[in-house]
Amino acid sequence: MTLETKLPKVGTTIFTVMSQLALEHQAVNLGQGFPDFDVPGRLVESLARAMKDGKNQYAPMTGIPALRQAIAAKTERCYGHRPDADSEVTVVSGASEAIFDAVQAVVRPGEEVIVLDPCYDSYEPAIDLAGGRAVHVPLDPQTFAVDWDRVRAAITPKTRLLMINSPHNPSGAMFGASDIARLSELLRDHDIWLLSDEVYEHIVFDGLRHESILRYPELRARAFVVSSFGKTYHCTGWKIGYCIAPPALSAELRKVHQYNSFCSFAPAQWAFAEMIEAEPEHYLGLGEFYQAKRDRFREQLSTTRLKPLPVPGGYFQLVDYSAISDLDDAAFCRWLTIEKGVAAIPLSPFYESPPAGQRLARLCFAKNEATLDAAIERLAKL
Repeated sequence: MTLETKLPKVGTTIFTVMSQLALEHQAVNLGQGFPDFDVPGRLVESLARAMKDGKNQYAPMTGIPALRQAIAAKTERCYGHRPDADSEVTVVSGASEAIFDAVQAVVRPGEEVIVLDPCYDSYEPAIDLAGGRAVHVPLDPQTFAVDWDRVRAAITPKTRLLMINSPHNPSGAMFGASDIARLSELLRDHDIWLLSDEVYEHIVFDGLRHESILRYPELRARAFVVSSFGKTYHCTGWKIGYCIAPPALSAELRKVHQYNSFCSFAPAQWAFAEMIEAEPEHYLGLGEFYQAKRDRFREQLSTTRLKPLPVPGGYFQLVDYSAISDLDDAAFCRWLTIEKGVAAIPLSPFYESPPAGQRLARLCFAKNEATLDAAIERLAKL
């Protein structure tokens, strides 16, 4: 028998590759985006209590009611819109599952999905598995701003879905009010669904406002909005997220979700429900928490030959390494990990066609001070 892959363009993800290299060469891992500091104490205590109290069996497919209600209340507090907890909030096994489920729910074979490059590497495989075709529209290679005229030019009668991400991974760029106005205008005359990846929604700096699609009735009426507890509560390994969407879209997403994971880790759902209500100051203060890390890390980078780009949101710092090397980004990041002991992520895997001559790497500053200090000590010697 001949096995024909359904994902011919997919190999091992760059995050796995670089983390394995970091482990093999005892490098400081600033590559894969996960914190190395503690989960909030209340969350751990709540999780342990839920398990001890016997809340260890299947959760309801859509998520436990207490958590969906807490999400609805939190959404209203943050964005002025309270989604219906029963028909519009779905708890899933991480934001990646929500993205996959949403794409499978609305994209049919032969249809097109617009993605904005550089984009997270799970987007296109989900589109491919739905039988769709990803249409890549590049962001500005310096500022990572959206050229909405190029997005408009990419729309065809086959366009089914537009995928956006703010704060943006890998650049940290964010939508402003003008982007929302252009997006609204662009979609108004088209039957196109919207998927808004907002996993870094609370990690916003310098007094900026996260322009969630949930703030805008015209846009949220056609949108899947995806959030991540792992990013907000420093527990990426728990793999719990959620999707807010209008009832009709939520119903279609749930059809996929129930045959994908069916439900998500029940004790963690009880813990998040308690944490959201008991300590709202955690998510409300998350931007300030990470801004201190960003500012300290950027100050440390000034002692190196790496040039940091602006970071309005998220917990990644792009650096221009052109003063150090002419290697392409993949080769540079391998060299940096193996020879210099700091793991970074190249940008080229986030693109269909990387910009010629781009010399950028992504570093994660969601680390404790000792980790960042150790990395800077090595980077300063480049």
